[in-house]
Amino acid sequence: MPRTLHIGARGIGDDTGCYVIAEIGHNHQGSLEKARELFREAKLAGAHAVKLQKRDNRGLYTRAAYNKPYDNENSFGATYGEHREFLEFGRSEYRELQAYAQELGIDFFSTAFDIASADFLEELEIPAYKIASGDLKSTPLLTHVARFGKPIIISTGGALMDDVQRAYDTIMPINPRLAILQCTAGYPASFDELDLRVITAYRERFADAVIGFSSHDNGIAMPLAAYVLGARIVEKHFTLNRAMKGTDHAFSLEPVGLRKMVRDLDRIWRALGDGVKKVYDSERAPILKMGKSLVVARDLPAGHVVRAEDVVMKSPGGGIPPCELSRVIGRATLKALHEDEFLSYEVLSEPSAAFARS
Repeated sequence: MPRTLHIGARGIGDDTGCYVIAEIGHNHQGSLEKARELFREAKLAGAHAVKLQKRDNRGLYTRAAYNKPYDNENSFGATYGEHREFLEFGRSEYRELQAYAQELGIDFFSTAFDIASADFLEELEIPAYKIASGDLKSTPLLTHVARFGKPIIISTGGALMDDVQRAYDTIMPINPRLAILQCTAGYPASFDELDLRVITAYRERFADAVIGFSSHDNGIAMPLAAYVLGARIVEKHFTLNRAMKGTDHAFSLEPVGLRKMVRDLDRIWRALGDGVKKVYDSERAPILKMGKSLVVARDLPAGHVVRAEDVVMKSPGGGIPPCELSRVIGRATLKALHEDEFLSYEVLSEPSAAFARS
């Protein structure tokens, strides 16, 4: 089975460029206008998708967790529940953002943190679902979302291979439209904990799933390395300003950073090529200048049988290349040749004639 996935109008697979998801999460700070601006800037930067997070907060958290005081510089409410509700978009906001994403020509979907949120998103007919690392073991949620038949992207932070295998085994018999992202659930993740070689392990173990990278590290270099290793989806947190209020802004990319990352991912895709070694027109002049040809080492009379000491290698190229020296030795000159003159087969006899003279 080919390793391919389609989200919206875009195909994703081993032979494609990287599908870039701008993870907005709640970096919109509960503002529909900021969300629209984030969508717009993500599209201008070249991202293929924007993603939010959807929670049914009352059903998701225990009463103790919901009512816990949440007094810190990033809080948007006196309790954690109030904070989360302030940041949560409802149906009207989602509908407006759906229309705006369609107008921009960018895919828009969300992470479903619970079954109620998954049903909410399905009513909106979103094109794909994201499952967060924290829900890799939530097999009832995985099963529920898989039954929608839409593409599913799962992150795998804080998990062992057995956990990833369990999620894979839960989803694939129901819905084979799966992508698995290597992820380290640090915020931000340190470089020595990214384990990018797990991308290779995933590709070998899950041969029918698209593999990707959810990048919680600072900077844009690691997604590029991930693509070279075979990641074909990259998710990166996105903000308008890293100094904004909220827990995710500090390790998110700003528009300039996202634009550079998308640019460099596209360059890598084109630079990797198809594995076939070829000669390009752009190489011909430099190779001619730097290459070498077989030239006459000293004046030679007509009828002279060429020996190794009669020939030297000199630049530029364009004449008989040095790799054909053995084809030159033993042939006779058809006319007098002068020192530094390029050898050519037109001024040399056929091998049999040379051997007859000798």
